[in-house]
Amino acid sequence: MQDLNDLFYFAQVVSYGGFAPAGRALNQPKSKLSRRVAQLEDRLGVKLIERSSRRFRVTELGQAFYDRCANILSEAEEAEAIVAEAKGVEQGIVRISVPPAMLETALAEVLADFSEKYPKVQLRVMATNRRVDLIEDRVDVAFRVRDSLDTDATLIVKTLGLADAVMVASPSLVKKLGPNFTVDDINRFPTLSIKGEDSDSIRWQLVGPNDDTRMLDVTPRLATSDISMIRQCALRGQGIALLPRFSTHHAIQAGRLVQVLPEWRAVGGIVHILFKARRGLPPAVRALIDHLTERARERTLWECDEALERLCPHYICGEGAAEKSLIAGVFAAEPEQVVSA
Repeated sequence: MQDLNDLFYFAQVVSYGGFAPAGRALNQPKSKLSRRVAQLEDRLGVKLIERSSRRFRVTELGQAFYDRCANILSEAEEAEAIVAEAKGVEQGIVRISVPPAMLETALAEVLADFSEKYPKVQLRVMATNRRVDLIEDRVDVAFRVRDSLDTDATLIVKTLGLADAVMVASPSLVKKLGPNFTVDDINRFPTLSIKGEDSDSIRWQLVGPNDDTRMLDVTPRLATSDISMIRQCALRGQGIALLPRFSTHHAIQAGRLVQVLPEWRAVGGIVHILFKARRGLPPAVRALIDHLTERARERTLWECDEALERLCPHYICGEGAAEKSLIAGVFAAEPEQVVSA
């Protein structure tokens, strides 16, 4: 009878993109994984992976074989989940994807609290700005910060709050702005901005005192989806950056960044989590979702204020937040069209 562990090791090597990263993730020697995959190839009589000291490539047949292996492993996890759910025990592996900038802030503490509360649950955290595929990447819960909710009828979204954005700069640059600096002077100085995935035009929508709103078309010195890179350039005095508040908190507290025009801010992205709409959600995954919802209600993950309520009057921060099948432009729709729980 074939050893299903070989299928597991092969799938992990392909999923992590190499023997070394898979070995680190599994806490297994690289040599062991290489040996097990070689044994699998010998038994099958085909080449699944082409590798050398500098190259790693999954063959076409290996990719097809991986897809089936991933399905087998997913079904095995489902089988265990059914038993765990029946026993009501929060245990097993929960795989999470998180933007690095969010993980660097309060979320790390929130996940540490979860691990302490549920010691039998094993967290596997993937820190990435890449838009992961929950099915292909075998992710249970994916964190997203987006201007709008993603559209995928096979997934469930739970909104957690709004990551409002603030303008920050290094202390040295703030001195150059001068005491009479106003919102109308922003384009006289270099800027650093988050760039949307589908647009080259960049516009800052700022909300100030008495709900005064300004729309600024900016030509930033740097535009990227990588929040960490923008923050690093801001720390070096390369421009005024518009960043989610959660990504600037520690630097402001340490005096390495200064908030520019603190009476002005921007409506930031919607913070939400995605998970697979499948029957029999494992207790460990459900426990994590409930834990995150509770912490969002306490507003310990990020700033969550009345701005989102203006964006979507039916939204309730944290408590009562709806789990809904993803709908295109749900928060851009008219209030009465928004699906609520």
